[in-house]
Amino acid sequence: MQTPLTYRHRVITEDDLVFIRKLIAEHPQLSRRALSAKLCEAWNWRQANGALRDMVCRGMMLMLHRAALIELPPVRRVNRNPMLERSAPARVSVDETPLALSLSELGTLQVQQVRRTPEEALFNSLIQHHHYLGYARPVGEHLKYLISAGGRPVACLAWSSAPRHLGSRDRYIGWDKHARLKNIRLLAYNTRFLILPEVAT
Repeated sequence: MQTPLTYRHRVITEDDLVFIRKLIAEHPQLSRRALSAKLCEAWNWRQANGALRDMVCRGMMLMLHRAALIELPPVRRVNRNPMLERSAPARVSVDETPLALSLSELGTLQVQQVRRTPEEALFNSLIQHHHYLGYARPVGEHLKYLISAGGRPVACLAWSSAPRHLGSRDRYIGWDKHARLKNIRLLAYNTRFLILPEVAT
């Protein structure tokens, strides 16, 4: 290797390659997934929340394998892609009678985080059938909020973890590469905002 490789800002040295080759040779029975987890543990390669950077590590090892710098064991199984096979959320019936009210007449609004609750199906349905972008399962960490008035849903809000690389954002904030890597976990993006048609009218 003439010059050090990099993957997701990690420099991969010749010593790293020797270590990975030795790890693979010492555990011939392990799958690619298990090897990446073991490498993460050996390097203490973790996310900010303490979880192993398993998927990133697998991507790095695959890159090295394709560059003929290491030799991974054969793929044992091909996983199905649930993102491609997932059907659209089923429609959940709600009261769609137009609300000819002012905002103050709606009364107190209830804001409920519905991810991983029975109401998540209602949230998904409302986004799918009333938002111009439809529903798409968020990637990474995300939150879903259902806003109701008098027990009736009137709006939806969704938030997701921020894209890792976004030059215009980073320049506006004034982040260099190190500031972005340190602080990206503190950002959230509003990916869906819906006021139901019977309220908006």
